[in-house]
Amino acid sequence: MVEPRPDRARASMRPPGPGLTRRGFLLGSSALGLASVAGCGAMAAGENVNAAPTIAPADGPVTLTYWAWLKDLQRVCDIFNDTQDRIRVEAAWIPGGDGGGYAKILSAVAAGGGPDIAQVELRSVPEFALAGALVELSRYGAADHESAFDPGAWSQVAVGDSVWAIPQDTGPGAFFYNREMLEEIGGAPPATWPEWRELAQEVKGSGNSRWIATLDPGDGSFPVFVAMQAGAQWFRPEGDGWIIDMAGDATLEVAEFWDGVIADELVGTGYGPFTTPWMAAAGQNQILSYTGGSWGDALIEGVPDGAGRWAVAPMPRWEDMGFASAMLGGSSAAVMAHSEHPAEALEFLVWMCTDPAGIDAMVEFSGIGWSPAADYIGAVREQPSEFFSGQSYNEEVIQPMAEGQNLDWVWPPMTQRLNNILGDGMRARVTGGAPLVDFFPRAQNEVLRIMRDVGLDAEVAS
Repeated sequence: MVEPRPDRARASMRPPGPGLTRRGFLLGSSALGLASVAGCGAMAAGENVNAAPTIAPADGPVTLTYWAWLKDLQRVCDIFNDTQDRIRVEAAWIPGGDGGGYAKILSAVAAGGGPDIAQVELRSVPEFALAGALVELSRYGAADHESAFDPGAWSQVAVGDSVWAIPQDTGPGAFFYNREMLEEIGGAPPATWPEWRELAQEVKGSGNSRWIATLDPGDGSFPVFVAMQAGAQWFRPEGDGWIIDMAGDATLEVAEFWDGVIADELVGTGYGPFTTPWMAAAGQNQILSYTGGSWGDALIEGVPDGAGRWAVAPMPRWEDMGFASAMLGGSSAAVMAHSEHPAEALEFLVWMCTDPAGIDAMVEFSGIGWSPAADYIGAVREQPSEFFSGQSYNEEVIQPMAEGQNLDWVWPPMTQRLNNILGDGMRARVTGGAPLVDFFPRAQNEVLRIMRDVGLDAEVAS
């Protein structure tokens, strides 16, 4: 197994490839503007935002607008507002990113306006950066705060010497399981994915309609999650372009594993995790586990009569490659291109995402995923969990998972289209279509075509 090296914490700030330039990552091609990301017209300021001189802090009080789909975010902002009288932050709720929030944000930016700050999923940060919608924050000293952030979180917003957003929460993977159900069949939490498969066979054989887990075949994020853990690096900025490697050894080994799982019908595919039927089945001891982001704990707490019956273990590992965990989900807070107060916005965001008061407020009021701070997980998360069998699972399990991730992963500037491609491939596999080992090379070629069609310089890894 490949263990995380001590120097991995700095990996995100090293250039990912020879000759990587800030301009190369930001622009890639002038053809990729807001129109190609959200279909909302040409960008109003675009690439000029980060070529212009930095904006000095204001002489007097300022008000920042913050668009996000986090619930009760104003309560978090008000705690900051009460600490000083220079900066006031006003939050406005918008729909989730792909549910209309991104279109709203990008339309406003294209019109020359928009908020000072917006919630952007970590996987979508490159798309927004390449669209010219973000302020590059190292110009305002963001890199000086790197040590205050969890390295896994920081790696999601920093490329080379550029910082494109501030990480707000992440989702390191773990294995959440029904402890009583596992004890009933005499099993133990699987340490490796082959052990997980053996356990899946035992669960399936223990009763009708019992599964170790279910998958939503249309959700393309799961293949990314398991390939990321295996050590795959699908996208690598190099020079002024991108190298695509979606059919390497790690990816194909993962694909072969899941081809076998699906062929042997070892997972349910009729409904995805946390849906209404999933909750009902989990409450009836028909679903053993969920392997996914740490934020899944809050959703699992909705399982009927689940208190005291569930527990948490490390994510199963690949036997001869990869990392302890991977990241599923997570968001950033990004300063938008037309903000007149980027310095003040950065000051607020560093407070919100590293100060204990900010972290505790986001956990309590907004229900964020894993803390982005380097050394503070939140007061509530330091306590044992009654629901999860009295386990102090955040410190015992999630924290090590957060520390053992693939920090070399870089998101591409077309994540929504990537997710759709992967979802189509998974759905086809479940319904008897092409094996995943054949799908990934074809998906790689499709991604290459899309990136070139929008004007990006892209090549497949040799």
